[in-house]
Order: sequence, then structure tokens, then C-alpha cells
Amino acid sequence: MTKKAKAERHPTIGFRHAAVPSDVQAVKEIVSSTGFFNPAEVDIAVELVEDRLALGDESGYFFVFAEEAGWVLGFTCYGPIAGTAESFDLYWIAIHRDQQSRGLGRVLMSETEHVIRKVGGRRVYAETSGRPQYEPTRVFYERLGFFRETHLKDFYASGDDKVFYVKIL
Repeated sequence: MTKKAKAERHPTIGFRHAAVPSDVQAVKEIVSSTGFFNPAEVDIAVELVEDRLALGDESGYFFVFAEEAGWVLGFTCYGPIAGTAESFDLYWIAIHRDQQSRGLGRVLMSETEHVIRKVGGRRVYAETSGRPQYEPTRVFYERLGFFRETHLKDFYASGDDKVFYVKIL
């Protein structure tokens, strides 16, 4: 999809790359709203924002926030993988439950990939659960051009594999 087509599809969506203190609560609300994550996982997402606010670039966590009319609708958190020249991890992508099915995840990933390319990134790695609940997440990654690289059996818990995806930019 071209930038023009994206803008026409979501003309009121803006992107912000700098984390601000109110993002701590916004991220907590977004991640909680999805119904996918347990309280410990929600806390992890919040900690990444707090680390970014406290340490800046040194945290290794970078964000893209999708906003509309002053509200944060979704976000990505990504960062360069230490010891690599061109590889990045996608730590989080989440869209508020009330905003899902609008194509925002695709648009948000496109912006994130654009930023990663600008700083020399050539590969993005994402991981997710192998549980049936996460099938839509796996399909989402595949539709965006990620391919399943491998998985670790029973990683999160018995019967809950860790599935790795990669996208070449």
C-alpha cells in the first residue's frame, strides 16, 4: 500500500515516536484491553515505556504510537538486537480492542518498518505464542510478509510454544 493510499484510508491517524509520561497509562490500557495478556505481561509492556522515559535511546526500546484526536489507539515497541548489524526485535504491537479491525495494525507496522529501514535495519523478528488464541496474531504477521522461522516447544508453559517470525525489509 502506498503512503498516499494509507493516508486516504486513515486520514486522521498520526504517528508519534517520542514517549511521554501519559503513555505509561495508555500502554497499560491498550494491552489490557486486548484480553490476550496476563497481568505480568501487561506490567512488562508498561516497564518498557518507563525504561524509555528514564533512559531514552540507551534503553534500547523505541516506540511508534498511533494517535487520533489526542488518543493513543495502538503502539509498537521495537529495538535493535545487540551484537547484530541490521536486525531488530519487534517487542510489542497492540491496538486497543475498540479500534481493532480498522487496519491500524497494518498501518502501524508499515510506519515502524519505515523507521527501522531509515536507521539501517534489514530484518525484523517477532515472536508470539503457539496457543490457538494467538492464531489471529500469527496470521497477521504472515499477511504482513513475515515468515515463520522456527518455534520452541513448550517455551511459555506445557503446550505453549514460542513461535518466531522474521521479515526481510
